Amino acid sequence: MLKDPRLRRFWIEVERGRPRSLPFWAFGVTAHDYADALAILQERVFKDCGLPEVVRVVANVDVRELDQNHVVPNMGVVVWRGVWHPKGFD
Repeated sequence: MLKDPRLRRFWIEVERGRPRSLPFWAFGVTAHDYADALAILQERVFKDCGLPEVVRVVANVDVRELDQNHVVPNMGVVVWRGVWHPKGFD
């Protein structure tokens, strides 16, 4: 259950290799809506460059459907607004 019922979990995949310095291409974000999720990514992950092209979005993602061996052990808190995968962008 999300702390704030107005928040939604998003799984956002971006074009791989852009920017080259960022090894991640998939992000978990909790936000008010899709536009808010993109704004959070721009502010916290891609602040020094433009947001890469988004290639896939899963709204209201169920974290049980994500990779249990890679994604789940590297997740932060999913019930608060912000980036929860990968860790380190909160």
